[in-house]
Amino acid sequence: MTGIDQSEPGESPRRRPQGRLPHGPRRRLVPLVAALILLAAATGIGVAITQWTHTAPGPSRAPAVREIRGLHAIATADASGYALFTTAGTVRFLPGVDLGATIPGHQPGELAITVADYTRWFDQMGRLGIHAVRIYTIHPPDFYRALRGYDTAHPTDPIYLVQGVYLPNDVYLQKQNLYDPQATETFRQELRDAVSAVSGKLIRPPRPGFASGTWTADLSRWTAGWVIGVEWDPYATAATDRANPHAPAVHGRYFASTPDATPTERWIAARMDDTASAEAAEGWTAPLAFANWPTTDPLRHLNEPNPQEDMVGVDASHVLPTRNWPGGTFASFHVYPYYPDFLQYQPSLQTYLRAGRVDPYAGYLHDLLAHFKGVMPVMITEFGVPSSLGSAHNAPLGRTQGEHSEQDSMRTDAQLLLMMRQLGMAGAFVFEWTDEWYKKTWNTQLHQIPLDRLQLWHDTFTNEQYFGVLATDPVPFGPPQTIYRNPGATTVQQVTATLDASFIHLAVTFARPPSTGITLGLDTVPTRATTPPPGSTDRHAAYAVVLDPLHHTGQTWVRDELDPDQVDYAPIPDDARPAAQDGWRPLELVTDRPWTLPLTHVSTRMQFDNVGLLRYGDWAPDAPNYDSLALWHLTGAELDLRIPWAMAGISDPSSHQALVPRGMNQATSRTVSDISLTVTDDAPTAQQAGALRWSDWQTVQYTERTKPAAAALHDAFTAVSTP
Repeated sequence: MTGIDQSEPGESPRRRPQGRLPHGPRRRLVPLVAALILLAAATGIGVAITQWTHTAPGPSRAPAVREIRGLHAIATADASGYALFTTAGTVRFLPGVDLGATIPGHQPGELAITVADYTRWFDQMGRLGIHAVRIYTIHPPDFYRALRGYDTAHPTDPIYLVQGVYLPNDVYLQKQNLYDPQATETFRQELRDAVSAVSGKLIRPPRPGFASGTWTADLSRWTAGWVIGVEWDPYATAATDRANPHAPAVHGRYFASTPDATPTERWIAARMDDTASAEAAEGWTAPLAFANWPTTDPLRHLNEPNPQEDMVGVDASHVLPTRNWPGGTFASFHVYPYYPDFLQYQPSLQTYLRAGRVDPYAGYLHDLLAHFKGVMPVMITEFGVPSSLGSAHNAPLGRTQGEHSEQDSMRTDAQLLLMMRQLGMAGAFVFEWTDEWYKKTWNTQLHQIPLDRLQLWHDTFTNEQYFGVLATDPVPFGPPQTIYRNPGATTVQQVTATLDASFIHLAVTFARPPSTGITLGLDTVPTRATTPPPGSTDRHAAYAVVLDPLHHTGQTWVRDELDPDQVDYAPIPDDARPAAQDGWRPLELVTDRPWTLPLTHVSTRMQFDNVGLLRYGDWAPDAPNYDSLALWHLTGAELDLRIPWAMAGISDPSSHQALVPRGMNQATSRTVSDISLTVTDDAPTAQQAGALRWSDWQTVQYTERTKPAAAALHDAFTAVSTP
């Protein structure tokens, strides 16, 4: 994978629960806003804010350019903290949002974002009170033109840039060596190109997977920082250290390694010096950092059960600026509240109190601050929780890796943003601006076959696709189609289907309101005719949706032989979950394997997410009781149901592929022409109710909308931006 395609965080092993089972002074915040958001996040009670507009005029945030030791600067970072110089004074906390490099239906390397997209997004960011945007790689010239256009049009309230530079290829992973000449030279060129792009002086010819064209928009006066590098792979990092023990220390003009720097840290120091040299040649300096994450942090986590999560560290305090680089440096970390496992098991984190309760995530952030205290500030450049139906990991305080409603995800992000300001971070960036369809995660990517078509559908089971402040909703492929109609039937009289890139939408009309139970059988792939699912006589169904109209509950079941859990971990211990019921089991996702904790010697149980749980409610975004996780509701004799494609066993709906598990890390797919449907209501006899048929697709259409409760983020951004 090359170019921008490699530059996105979802492509690295980030926040993955098991690797591959074998992703200055400060004042108090505005108390009323903080209290409302904290209350909403803690109790689930919604703050009654449904819209947000441009932030009310306040002190100017226009950049105040200074000259320091012969270089221009709008920001610096040193042992006393981060400082952004504005005409109204120094800003000590930089809040922002991360922006990816693609739109639905495309991989990042396809460079599909238009100038209209960028222009619209910057206006929306400004209305939301966002003051900085971080990107991971060089975007096309339209990004820089659009951002300069916005900042020029909003001189007292601009959006500042934090420019990232990912490694442009995966050579260091292939060679397990950062010092490989190709890995080093291609990254050095990418760093030089990034500086030229920000300065408006880059020309690059077309090359697959890379932005090309002519960059003429100079964003230097609005560039508040740089974050280079990737979430370092622990195995490649350890291998780099072993293979290069005699790598020379770095004594660059602008950055140097300390005497105790590892070979990896020395290599990074050289790349930091490369970047600073290119910037200084343009007459500018700015805070310059490298990316990191808990997997390769410099701390020890003695009760972390997964060896790869504590096998090697990369320490920013071993890579320091010289006096010639007044922009300084900071420690940049991507930190999420649910991963790695030490957040749940490290004893010292289980006693850290904040706001009257134990908060291991806050404890970990406190430990990072303590490690770098007196050396450099710390900025959390990625954090958040996703609004996906599926989850990939559990977490203390309910901050799980998925299974959040859109409202809950936005309120949690707002709460965490406030917390980071209060703890003393130098800045915090919400991950991310838009939902992105191409993203993978460890406990669903082996179920998605072929994986290279993932960008063509929006999998609600994959949490990585649902971190956005903006939802990207697929447009239906056509009008509703009646797949079954029998007005004289005593059970089901009509079934209407509407399909899109996320769901199978069904409208089922019964002869009378069901009262005791409804079972929909889905014959997705041929199986041996054995026992039927609960509440039905359909012996051919592969999946079954079982609903309880009286209690408004529901559960999706899967035949044991098609259980996707066996793909992600095997053998599953007998005591890890209930035995299959007559050959059927609830549809779940594996969220963690069983571990023996190395420090406390406690044995943990295997963990699952009941992704087949069918929540009752209204999923229309404009509904007053909107629930983005709801999948069904019943009005009299009319059942409305939406079934995620993965819940029906489809591994790629765009090419009619269905999942066939083969065991540990092994699965294949089978081409299916349709999905036959049976329906059972109060009577146990299954009634044939037509078949779902659709055409392959190569392109998608979608709409954007701001997720409900984004107003909580607006208020949080406003609060943390108050001097």
